[in-house]
Amino acid sequence: MKRKFGLIGFPLSHSFSRRFFTEKFANEQVNAEYLNFEISSLTGLQHLIDTHPDLEGFNVTIPYKEQVISYLDFIDDAAAEIKAVNTIKIQKSGNRISLHGFNTDIHGFQESIRPLLQKYQHKALILGTGGASKAVVKALDNLKIETILVSRNPEEKGEISYDDLDQDVMESYKIIINTTPIGTYPNIEGCPAIPFEWVSSKHLLFDLVYNPETTEFLKQGKMRGAVIKNGLEMLHLQALAAWEIWNREE
Repeated sequence: MKRKFGLIGFPLSHSFSRRFFTEKFANEQVNAEYLNFEISSLTGLQHLIDTHPDLEGFNVTIPYKEQVISYLDFIDDAAAEIKAVNTIKIQKSGNRISLHGFNTDIHGFQESIRPLLQKYQHKALILGTGGASKAVVKALDNLKIETILVSRNPEEKGEISYDDLDQDVMESYKIIINTTPIGTYPNIEGCPAIPFEWVSSKHLLFDLVYNPETTEFLKQGKMRGAVIKNGLEMLHLQALAAWEIWNREE
């Protein structure tokens, strides 16, 4: 029987996850398929599971990484700490089905950015406050890098607004990470509203968006000599970690 995995989110036209797993299964001759489940609300999650009884696990993307937690029967420590889940394993025992949540974004981001870090880069601005930003904060904390979140509507301690990004802040925080969907295909002209005039060759700009390959955010950074990287390697690393979770014995 063909094994079945997938991705839930809304929308999913931008995602490369299905392509990644389809190619992986073909190359490794794994009898499995990976499907996109575009659901406009998590109220449709139970129906999805009921209509795909052979589904073994799925990834979670925007906008459900935080919302999905209330639907889980178990959540691992790292995901519980940051209150965001991107990987779910479906456990079956007789007629009982339970959903186990994990976060592999932490590992994916941490290992993707690690080789690029310079000694003088010890502070990071994180654009956005959604589920992806929480994984980034945790990964950078693991790497001993100080972080501050930038939000259009700052509400929590440790958050600032885009209007607060003056020359002093921009020159002090030499790592800038976009965790928002701004600039994602098809709205490729979108760009976070940061003062790029203060970006220099000392900066590292990382965009979790990977479609398009070079977002407007990364283009603006590259024009000013910054090191840039998109989220494609992060996607691959977190996907491989998810695959390990789906295949291990609990």
